[in-house]
Amino acid sequence: MELIIQILMLFIVINCLLKLSFWKLWQTIIFGLVCSGFILYTCQYAITQSKTQLYDYLQNTKIMQDMAVFVTVESVLCLAFCFVSLKSINGEKNNKWFKVLNWYPGLLIFPVLFYILTQTIYAMPGTNFSIISYILAGVVFIAFPALSYFFRYLLPEKELRLEVYFLVSLFVCLIGLITTVNDTVVYARNETPLNIKALIISGGIFVVMFFIGYLWNKIKWIIFRKRKN
Repeated sequence: MELIIQILMLFIVINCLLKLSFWKLWQTIIFGLVCSGFILYTCQYAITQSKTQLYDYLQNTKIMQDMAVFVTVESVLCLAFCFVSLKSINGEKNNKWFKVLNWYPGLLIFPVLFYILTQTIYAMPGTNFSIISYILAGVVFIAFPALSYFFRYLLPEKELRLEVYFLVSLFVCLIGLITTVNDTVVYARNETPLNIKALIISGGIFVVMFFIGYLWNKIKWIIFRKRKN
């Protein structure tokens, strides 16, 4: 269970860095500073947590159900950003939703940073807690802008970065939905026999609608380019 949570946290960090790659340098620096300040501020609370307490939190069904809801909502906001960004790229200017969603970096990164801080403290027994927090804050302050620009260098095309961001957000959403606690699925399926026919029909509808949307988007893009020229 803890491994699944750690994988989820890893992709939350990647998702946040991908989102920062759409920002300007000064914006990523400010966000890195905010994250560093958060680490320093929560250090005194982190040192009061024990491994047993964190383990109990991860095994608490109610807490994980609430977290799954937060993960789902944030993933929806990330996916919405992808769609409004595509509209902005295709020529739709002054989109108010784009301005709002573009400035939303993701709030789940903060509990992830708190978890990383606690694990770092556990991994370095005997070291001054303040020193650990300052070192981690400095690493985050440097790493967030640097890694966001690394993603921009790795994926220079904005459309391609949006696709990767969309896939990672979708993956985060799926992990949040299937997160289990004590062998109990947060969003459990109904106790009914597997309906193969319904699955085939649903898959067929999805494939057909996907290709219809894909072809329509291609045709619309060709028409838009011809009108623009």
